[in-house]
Amino acid sequence: LFLFQLLRGLEFCHRRRILHRDLKPQNLLISAIGELKLADFGLARAQTVPSRSYSSEIVLLGGTRYSASLDMWAVGCIHAEMLSGAALFPGAHSAEDQLEEIFRVTGRPEQSAPDARVAHRLRQSAPRLQSVAHAEALALACLQLRPQRRLTAAAALRHAFFHSLPAELVCLDPAASIFSVPGVRLLPELHRVTLKLQ
Repeated sequence: LFLFQLLRGLEFCHRRRILHRDLKPQNLLISAIGELKLADFGLARAQTVPSRSYSSEIVLLGGTRYSASLDMWAVGCIHAEMLSGAALFPGAHSAEDQLEEIFRVTGRPEQSAPDARVAHRLRQSAPRLQSVAHAEALALACLQLRPQRRLTAAAALRHAFFHSLPAELVCLDPAASIFSVPGVRLLPELHRVTLKLQ
C-alpha cells in the first residue's frame, strides 16, 4: 500500500507534467494512519515541451534532458529498499562509483544485458524481491537502464504486483485517502506496524 500511494502521488504529478526529481525514502512522509505523502519538492520542475536542459547531476548517465522516467527509476530503488530493508545501490564516493554499482546490476548501456541476466543480478542484490509475488517484475520494469523502456506511474498502478488490492483503489479520486476504501486500514502487529486488507 505504501508503494501504491507513492505511485498515485507520482501519477498525479506526472499527469500535470511535474517531475519530482528527488524521490528517496527521506522524502516520503507517512502519517499515523499509514497515509503516504510526497515531500520536498525543492528540485521539482515542470516538464516543458520541448524539454529544457537541466544540470547533469540530476540525470542518470549524465544526460541533460529527461522525463517522468527519472522518477520511475527512483520508484524501483525505493520498492527494492522497502522489501529488502537496504539500499539497492548504496551510496558511493563519486558519480562514477555510483554508476559502476548500477551497471553491476543492470549491465552497461552498450551491452544491453538480457532481462534474465539483469533479473539474476537483481536477485543477488535484493533477494527478498522474490518473496512477494510480482515484486521482482515490477522492480525490473522500473529499473530499465533506458528511460523509454521504464513503466509509467499510471502503468505501474495497474501492475500485477497490486492485483491483491481492492479494484476501487485504482479509480479513487486523487484527493481521497486510500483508507476511505472499505477493508483498507492500518493494524499493529507484534511490535511492528503493517498494512493489511480485511
